[in-house]
Amino acid sequence: MNTKPKAVSGQTVGLLGGSFDPPHGGHVHITKYALKRFDLDRVWWLVSPGNPLKSEGPAPLERRMAAAQQVMLHPSVEVSDIETQLGTRYTAETLKALMKRYRGVRFVWLMGADNLAEFHKWQQWRWIMETVPVGVLARPGDRTEARNSKAAADYRFAQLRGRDSRLLAKTKPPCWCFVNVPMVNMSSTEIRARGEWSRDIV
Repeated sequence: MNTKPKAVSGQTVGLLGGSFDPPHGGHVHITKYALKRFDLDRVWWLVSPGNPLKSEGPAPLERRMAAAQQVMLHPSVEVSDIETQLGTRYTAETLKALMKRYRGVRFVWLMGADNLAEFHKWQQWRWIMETVPVGVLARPGDRTEARNSKAAADYRFAQLRGRDSRLLAKTKPPCWCFVNVPMVNMSSTEIRARGEWSRDIV
């Protein structure tokens, strides 16, 4: 699809990466809250070729991209396959490439609280924490594990209070903020389990 997202120097852009297999209303929900709570100019959905931490591959990229563009309809949000264009597989690699390509744009890495619980397993996770602000959005059932995670413990000193979330994008890293948002209890795993999305259909 070769969708190159747009941003200009001085803007703040939230990056929400994932397999989006499939994309759903929960992704849309946290994206809209991220725009508001972290005072972002834009959010990019980075639809990944595949997740290095998952053994099973996702549905074809073209199908996931098309589904994401159907569900995420907002003037400040773009759906992109730029990781495929850049040839990057890990978040740290993607960030380095984006920072080189989009000079002057301030990026914020966005994740659900479930990802924070596993964040210390990511390649160069400390570099990520110390290079870009990180916005964490609480999802059902994963707050306690996320708050007690290694990443949260090691960088407790750099945590912004939830009520100061609008300052995140303008704060020098390391800086992260955990915000609670009204819950939408949806997951890609559950959607696949119900048979509403098959990875085998091209």
